[in-house]
Amino acid sequence: MRSTPLPIFGSRLTLGLARNRIEEAGLLGRCEFVPVADGDRVDIGPFGVEFVPVTHSVPHAHAIAVHTTQGVVLHSGDYKLDLTPVDDRRCDLARLGQIAATEGVRVLLADSTNAEEPGFAPSETSVGQVLHNLFSEHRDRRIITASFASHLHRIQQIADAAVASGRKVATLGLSMRKNVRLGRDLGVVDIPESSLIDIEEIDRYRPEEICVISTGSQGEPMSALALLARGENRFVTVDERDTVILSSHAIPGNESNVNRVIDGLLRRGARVVHSGVADVHATGHAQADDIKTYLSIVEPEWYVPIHGEYRHLVANAALGRRMGVASDQVMLCEDGDVIVIDDDGLRLGDRVPAGYVYVDGIIGDVGTGVIRDRRVLAEEGVVVVVVTVDVQSAEIVTGPEIITRGWVYAPEAEDLLDEACDTVAEAVQRALGGGVRDVEALERDVRRAAGKFVNERTRRRPMIVPVVMET
Repeated sequence: MRSTPLPIFGSRLTLGLARNRIEEAGLLGRCEFVPVADGDRVDIGPFGVEFVPVTHSVPHAHAIAVHTTQGVVLHSGDYKLDLTPVDDRRCDLARLGQIAATEGVRVLLADSTNAEEPGFAPSETSVGQVLHNLFSEHRDRRIITASFASHLHRIQQIADAAVASGRKVATLGLSMRKNVRLGRDLGVVDIPESSLIDIEEIDRYRPEEICVISTGSQGEPMSALALLARGENRFVTVDERDTVILSSHAIPGNESNVNRVIDGLLRRGARVVHSGVADVHATGHAQADDIKTYLSIVEPEWYVPIHGEYRHLVANAALGRRMGVASDQVMLCEDGDVIVIDDDGLRLGDRVPAGYVYVDGIIGDVGTGVIRDRRVLAEEGVVVVVVTVDVQSAEIVTGPEIITRGWVYAPEAEDLLDEACDTVAEAVQRALGGGVRDVEALERDVRRAAGKFVNERTRRRPMIVPVVMET
């Protein structure tokens, strides 16, 4: 958006969630929000884009059917086939079947996240009874729950269990507070006004009268739950009177962060309930039998697994072949691959850049060069070499002086630093004696001499910053 103003199409809830993030980035003036309802078809450029309702962890999710001159391109979005969703809004399999039976689906791009998991994904409502039971078991304790801030169905079920047990509900974390407010405004979340309190008010109530709904279920280092585990949250202090329920499952790659948070909470005396010991989480993504059912309805000509690690894509591709898609019409693609659709079928085109985009504060994108420099600084340290020369007389006036951080501890390595200074001095004198008078050329000689010395003596490669001044 910083470079290209864009219209954004989505359900009112989707746009509300997006608006929060865009507002935080200060970019509200660079986009237009276009709300759509279930079943709407919108002309966008040369395409007719249809929004087909599907069930997921986040309410009001959609599959996207793009009607083109080359046929329908169907993107499943994040989905599962939940027949008893919290809001009774089910995946519109009838419309998907109608598209398949009339226009046909030229290409299906489908969620692969749980393609390795057999069976059907459990219904979200299955978590509700487990939560009610836990609230009953821990009736004499304060309960702190953690979930994705966008998982409003889970938040609703936590709130239902809390209200049913006579507790007040308080949200912890900026995104949780914003999303609950948005959900209530849109009628997606129903928490009685009398049961909702500000987090600053919880000390007015006995522990057994409180339920806190927090962010940080993935162990994010600066999230509300992580701060709780470290004893650094300014609103809540966890102790032996608390039960913490992690109503989530660690996303692959986040396990160590989640485990660290659980350990921290246990050290503070809390009881911790997570998906490893109770069924407090139901996935929002289709498992193998959901995917096979979806494929049997859509019957795509071409199949492109998306959304998952490469092993998940491979598992999903196997499901596609098993459900009748020709082997040569199942395409395994990775981020950056371009798919070209024409009269001859599908083929891979050129690749486009699709790596991570790092953003630093308000500066914007941070390039790979900056990230590489930061990694070197973090792992190897920095060595600054300062020397002043008189280019007329070809002599060193002062220095060399070496300043280092993260390479060696200077007070304990005086002999090494003295030897490094001598080595650099010899290199500078040699360059000056050879007729070199250009400061940049001298800096290259300083960097080369210092870098070689450091590497040979310590087998390390810190960042070398030469500073040559002339009188």
